Amino acid sequence: MNFTSDEMMTIAAARELRDGTACFVGIGLPSTAANLARRTHAPGLVLVYESGTLGAKPQRLPLSIGDGELAETADTVVSVPEVFNYWVQPGRIDVGFLGAAQIDRFGNINTTVIGGYDDPKVRLPGAGGAPEIAAHCGEVFVIVRQSPRTSWTASSS
Repeated sequence: MNFTSDEMMTIAAARELRDGTACFVGIGLPSTAANLARRTHAPGLVLVYESGTLGAKPQRLPLSIGDGELAETADTVVSVPEVFNYWVQPGRIDVGFLGAAQIDRFGNINTTVIGGYDDPKVRLPGAGGAPEIAAHCGEVFVIVRQSPRTSWTASSS
């Protein structure tokens, strides 16, 4: 059987998530891995999305953090400030699971620009909640598609 690199990364990441932990989930591959873990070996994994859905149990993969499936299946829905002020910043989330555009050898995550701030080749959506997640969650998992563009030196961005 042939598997894509995204499928392999998703499976490897899902295997790292433990039952009974609270996991802050980003959209894309982090969401795919977390939902795979919840449906296989970690049914008690508590999925927390930035939109304020705590304990979401989607039957299909959400398209965005605003997907109604998350709110419909969540244990509760709170405001975005409450997610960060009450859940993330006090350290109530065990695992922060992020995607990134680039990551350097020191673990710095680039979510802002590719090609340097002076003359960026690509502008990205920005950090969102990544700094808070990286600083306050017990563990942080980052999933990055590998290419020459995903590796950068801290001084280049």
